[in-house]
Amino acid sequence: MENVNDIKNSKEYSDFREYQEFRKFKAEQWKSARSKAQFTDDAKIQPQDKEIEDAVLGALMLERDAYAIVCDLLRPESFYDPGNQKIYAAINKLGVMQQPIDMLTVTQQLRADGALDDVGGPVRISELTSNVASAAHIEYHARIVAQKFLARRLISFCSEIEKKSFDESYDIDDLLQEAEGKLFEISQGNLKKDFTQIDPVINSAMEQIEAAGKRESGLSGLQTGFHNLDKLTSGWQNSDLIIIAARPAMGKTAFVLSMAKNMAVDYNTPVAIFSLEMSNLQLVNRLISNVCEIEGEKIKSGRLSRQEWEQLNSRVRSLFSAPLYVDDSPSLSILELRTKARRLVKEHGVKIIIIDYLQLMNATGMKFGSREQEVSMISRSLKQLAKELNIPVIALSQLSRKVEERNDGNKRPQLSDLRESGAIEQDADMVLFVHRPEYYHIYQDEKGNDLHGMAQIIIAKHRKGATGDVLLNFRGEFTRFQDPETSFAPIQEGGEIMGSKMNAGGDDSQLPPPPPVPNGPLPF
Repeated sequence: MENVNDIKNSKEYSDFREYQEFRKFKAEQWKSARSKAQFTDDAKIQPQDKEIEDAVLGALMLERDAYAIVCDLLRPESFYDPGNQKIYAAINKLGVMQQPIDMLTVTQQLRADGALDDVGGPVRISELTSNVASAAHIEYHARIVAQKFLARRLISFCSEIEKKSFDESYDIDDLLQEAEGKLFEISQGNLKKDFTQIDPVINSAMEQIEAAGKRESGLSGLQTGFHNLDKLTSGWQNSDLIIIAARPAMGKTAFVLSMAKNMAVDYNTPVAIFSLEMSNLQLVNRLISNVCEIEGEKIKSGRLSRQEWEQLNSRVRSLFSAPLYVDDSPSLSILELRTKARRLVKEHGVKIIIIDYLQLMNATGMKFGSREQEVSMISRSLKQLAKELNIPVIALSQLSRKVEERNDGNKRPQLSDLRESGAIEQDADMVLFVHRPEYYHIYQDEKGNDLHGMAQIIIAKHRKGATGDVLLNFRGEFTRFQDPETSFAPIQEGGEIMGSKMNAGGDDSQLPPPPPVPNGPLPF
């Protein structure tokens, strides 16, 4: 048996000890690097796939038509690798200029941009093309790159919001609005829809025409309860954005509330109203006045005669269980509206959405150079919402003071009177004006029609049909619009709500106690 000292002095043992020391040194070195990098057992890296990115770039330089397939899906920042970003930027420039895209042209473009050395030179471009056989799966690979980019944006967004949430200098309400806006911006950028072959669209159109032909009304859209208006518009059409505009005190809210009552109560059509101006209680009070034909002031004060109490009790029952949903959230944002609208359509089958009114909405969380740009974004988003949910969206809008400023006696609203943004006119499928000539002491139109107690519904823009005027009776004391042929009671002039004469004395000065009203809250 060899002496222990002889073994320790041998070359083999020395080499073994040196190897152990080397491993120990490397382990310490890795431990130090790991500590400096602050790695943990659950450490994560950003979503990425460099091999897929390389495959996309290589395919773009191999196939002539590959760029047309992915140009809508990818941007330079979609790539994680900085070099790949610069390469795709060069490819994008060539594609925009309709120049050939191959290894040589991309190399020349990178050289012109001064980025050739940054990406690894011509050798790097050559490697990208040599590692790809064809562009057969380029769209699939491009979608993976786009999804990874979207995931990185969401991670960055969440990290930023988390950091600001810990900072007590930020107002939490402002932070919430900022988060809403940024998330909406990210989601809008990700909305893509593939092409549809025309055959299924034709089948859908034929089914719609056949369904309209079977209806007794002969209308292709939703009935409003105003027959002359329905004839002119064929009803409110799915995916349409309808703007109803007027000057203050013309009765915009009264008009849409009368329409909502007709649709929900008479036709059992689920309707959602987003009221940014009035509370749900004020709206319901107006609705009760409309349905029960009792003056609004009496409804508010509760000073009703016995006959009026009986009338209230008998007619208000029609409102119970009506598919009418009211949201009175103030300062409603676009993102909130989209979220609530989707839920209403999914859970309650809502067929139409009414917003009162557009200028009170906001697009907080996003930066705009002016209020006009913000309103433009809001109107564009409302049109997108109508298309997404495939239902009509009605938005009320204010008109500018140009109507009052015209001195030629013409107080008739025009499209140019739309307030704050020309985008409203552009985005809308229909633009209607509510106009009461008697407000301006005009009592006869050019056709000789008597305009006392009348309102003109002016269809100024109709993308899918004719324009024209519709005359309706306006009952200011009931905040109610109705067809002239259904109006039998005398018409009173004045504003939306007439003053009550209940306290003038007479037999009704001693009012009876109110009779019992059905238990439970109103279903709004």
